[in-house]
Amino acid sequence: MVERTMKKIIAKKRHSIRKSQVEDLFSRLTLQIGPSAALFRSDMIEILETSSDIAIFLVNKKPLLMDTGEWAFPTLKGAVQCPFPERMVTVDAGAIPYVVNGADVMRPGIVAVSDDVAAGGPVQIVDERHKKPLAIGVALLDGAAIRASAQGKMCKNFHHVGDELWNLEL
Repeated sequence: MVERTMKKIIAKKRHSIRKSQVEDLFSRLTLQIGPSAALFRSDMIEILETSSDIAIFLVNKKPLLMDTGEWAFPTLKGAVQCPFPERMVTVDAGAIPYVVNGADVMRPGIVAVSDDVAAGGPVQIVDERHKKPLAIGVALLDGAAIRASAQGKMCKNFHHVGDELWNLEL
């Protein structure tokens, strides 16, 4: 399970990736979000070498995808730019200010969980009213177990508005 948090990210250099690397990235992304991975296809995909241990992929010069080594998933900017219905944890209005500031997601703030949420896997945390992505997290339990729970921490916040990846300057 990924227990890392975003540390200071310094962009070192970037370069286009080979077709075989693109196919590997998209097969790993498809494992997480299914057919919605096609939303991120492009003729121009670059890898950004950084000081972080997370690989960041630029799709048309925007940091839309990340790869932790364990899983590939859209960044928060990717989820905002190319909305997808998979791996969704929906929170109520009371949880929004905490989630966007990097707090983990607690059970009382969750109003819905998609069936494809898997323990240890990435999820997008969205607001109830607009379904707008607020953060990318790591689920601590499967979707059914989250729905069955009454209290406790359900998702670890991995990437949120205002963190190093969100503010990455290219």
